[in-house]
Amino acid sequence: MYRQTKQRSKTLTVAAVAALVPLAAACGSEQADDAGSDRVGAGGQRVTGVRWSIDSVTVDGTTHRAPDTAHVRIDDGGGRAAGSTGCNSFSTRADVEDDGDGDGDGDGRRVRLSDAVFTEKACAETPAGFEKSLGRALTAGPLTTKGEGERLTLTTADGDTVRLSRSEDASLHGTRWVVDTPGRKGEKGRAVLTFDRDAETVSGRLPCNRVNAAATVSDGRITLGAPSTTRMMCEGSLMDAEKRLLGLFDSKVTYRIDQQTLTLTSEDGVTVRAVAAQ
Repeated sequence: MYRQTKQRSKTLTVAAVAALVPLAAACGSEQADDAGSDRVGAGGQRVTGVRWSIDSVTVDGTTHRAPDTAHVRIDDGGGRAAGSTGCNSFSTRADVEDDGDGDGDGDGRRVRLSDAVFTEKACAETPAGFEKSLGRALTAGPLTTKGEGERLTLTTADGDTVRLSRSEDASLHGTRWVVDTPGRKGEKGRAVLTFDRDAETVSGRLPCNRVNAAATVSDGRITLGAPSTTRMMCEGSLMDAEKRLLGLFDSKVTYRIDQQTLTLTSEDGVTVRAVAAQ
């Protein structure tokens, strides 16, 4: 039976791991252009790389709607799942089993989790019983999958279901884009950029200094003006990362948005990735 733990972050018990299975299984593929062995269900949706929104969970005939921000994603190739119940975040190892027929259609695929870690806090905006029901739905055994269009349904052996839908792409403008800086954790050294459509500017924080510049968007390209920054000095690694980001300015960059991920590529091939802040 599903049980909530009291500690804020810890390795889950078997029952608690099952609570997150629907999330991890939901966690589709953010890169929808690769087909192959990661597809699931008759609709051909992929399991890995997709950011799936969790819509609802149904247990014993009672349906619990999920918070708008509840989601899950399994990384491509890495075998890790991460997401949020709309209140608590989690990460876990996730293994996707092949159906064994070699056709790559994903029929009968199952997702297994291990080494899960999650936060444990109370949130007033989370519907009563949602997280508990989500866990209970998945303690009975592995999930089967069925895809239809942009939706995915996960079903337990007892007929309980978790319904998911593919997340829409985030907007370039107005989104707080957190730049992926390898090796950096927490606020220190984290770069954040926000594009303003009306003002045609980009502003935010580099690993050390604040920055703003003109930013004109057209035909999948952004023309960035010369950057205006503050003049703080930070440790060497932060300044090196900042210099790399400043190299994107005063030039044209191509951009691509894949669900919650923004990829910027300079004319000389330098690539910077950022994710939409939750």
